[in-house]
Amino acid sequence: MENTTALIQQRLFALADEKYREFTAPIIPNYDKSSIIGVRTPQLRQLAKEFKSREDIGDFLNGLPHRYHEENLLHGFIIAEIRDYDEAEAAVDRLLPFVENWAVCDSLSPKAYNKHRDRLMPKILERLGSQHTYTVRFAIKELMQHFLEERFAPEQLELVAGVVSEEYYINMMRAWYFATALAKQWEATVKVIEAQRLDKWTHNKTIQKAVESYRITDEQKAYLRTLKRK
Repeated sequence: MENTTALIQQRLFALADEKYREFTAPIIPNYDKSSIIGVRTPQLRQLAKEFKSREDIGDFLNGLPHRYHEENLLHGFIIAEIRDYDEAEAAVDRLLPFVENWAVCDSLSPKAYNKHRDRLMPKILERLGSQHTYTVRFAIKELMQHFLEERFAPEQLELVAGVVSEEYYINMMRAWYFATALAKQWEATVKVIEAQRLDKWTHNKTIQKAVESYRITDEQKAYLRTLKRK
């Protein structure tokens, strides 16, 4: 059987789109452009479905760090196809330390989490305390994705408010989280904004993103504008 990583790279380069590569590079400015091939997400998802059941896929999943951006994306999409929660969580733990940009972080969304939300919180708490930017960002994303509806509790807002960082990609996710929380859990979340529990940049970015949202009423938007910090 041909080496899985070599085969994957061959397939990725066969799908390379130079225009898409040129589009992608500026939106992940902290990443080496030479590591971007230029493969579109639907094609990567299709490849993940094709490769996930290969007997030697473990060689690719354990072969970290990867050389190319699209290998990291594909890795995440393969993890998304893992149905067993413990296996998926272990795979996430292996990949996260090697995630170097927001695009890979935000595309990592294991389907196994959807049926095991009751088991997620301990890992989220652990990851929130990480020193790795994208591990923290991933934890906040998971709180936003899985805990802003029936599993919501007001103290979860404090978990994100309590993250202290100067990292742009962490604070942008914090703002995204609170803007989404305002749309889904207005009464509890607006109290955090009123109390100015967030640093000024994240506070104002939250309001900006919320005001741009179609999920928040005009009345709520008008009130949020009055809370903007000078």
